[in-house]
Amino acid sequence: MTKKQFILLLAIGIISGICTAQTKQTKTSGNPIMEGWYADPEGALFDNTFWVYPTYSAKYEEQTFLDAISSEDLVHWKKYSHIIDTSAVKWANRAMWAPCIVKKDANYYLFFSVNDIQAPFRDGYVAAENKIGGIGIGISSKPEGPFRDYLGKPLIQEFYNKAQPIDQFVFHDKDGQYYIIYGGWGHCNIAKLNNDFTGLVPYPDGNTVKEITPEGYVEGPLMFIRNGKYYMMWSEGGWTNDSYKAAYGISDSPFGPFKKMGTILKSDPAIATGAGHHSVVNIPGTDEWYIFYHRRPIPSEGRDHRVVCVDRMYFNPDGTIQPVKMTWEGVPEIKVK
Repeated sequence: MTKKQFILLLAIGIISGICTAQTKQTKTSGNPIMEGWYADPEGALFDNTFWVYPTYSAKYEEQTFLDAISSEDLVHWKKYSHIIDTSAVKWANRAMWAPCIVKKDANYYLFFSVNDIQAPFRDGYVAAENKIGGIGIGISSKPEGPFRDYLGKPLIQEFYNKAQPIDQFVFHDKDGQYYIIYGGWGHCNIAKLNNDFTGLVPYPDGNTVKEITPEGYVEGPLMFIRNGKYYMMWSEGGWTNDSYKAAYGISDSPFGPFKKMGTILKSDPAIATGAGHHSVVNIPGTDEWYIFYHRRPIPSEGRDHRVVCVDRMYFNPDGTIQPVKMTWEGVPEIKVK
């Protein structure tokens, strides 16, 4: 081998190594993170593994099951089909959506909305086939299920404070108390869960729930604590169109009041429309936050044409949340230790 050939091969090797390193450094999740029409993603972190539990986005009559996906690095995902469906929940027949999940002791509790029940003050009737419904719970010893019906009936089906019993989020407060925060039709309630999640614990004043509806609230609440402050987030606008968006407020208490601080996620004509109904995941011991949400691809305008995505969420020095920039790239590969 001549000196020129040696130098050429060495140069090729160096360039190849640089390209390989750059490829590794730029490996990302991509958006959307799963194939198919899905919405309302609930993100969670169990045993250093990321989990996402979305709604299967279809007509209510076809929306009769829930799937899940998991990843150890946010890039490579594994799908679990039909972790629960209406065959396991005998009182459910349609419209199973908006899951949220909690691990307590050795079990995983999957809360879900089902049957899209109405009320007398909503369009003046109660649909005969929808008299039973609201918020149910599945239970499993594994995050991927299968989940069985935990209660054999809804946990909540009453219309307290005119809030449709849907879009539940379970919040674990720093004193150990679990709360369920939920509600559609522009009203949001908070209630105490008992120790085994079989019912609600009345407040000292005798009321079962308290209303904490912030300005602009429509549906999809969630709550978390950061630096001692309670952050409540919710969705606004109409879920079937590009007015859908996500907003937030901050308080010193889980009961509020939550004054609206701003909108952090909304349509971007260059990326997608109708972004909202999200969840957030914090990497323990860090200030790294990830937001899982759904959006509508452009130019797709079908009512149920929604996809699940993930991007980073950042805070300003004063604790306010920066507007989330939707991306095609998603987030870089990460492994939780």
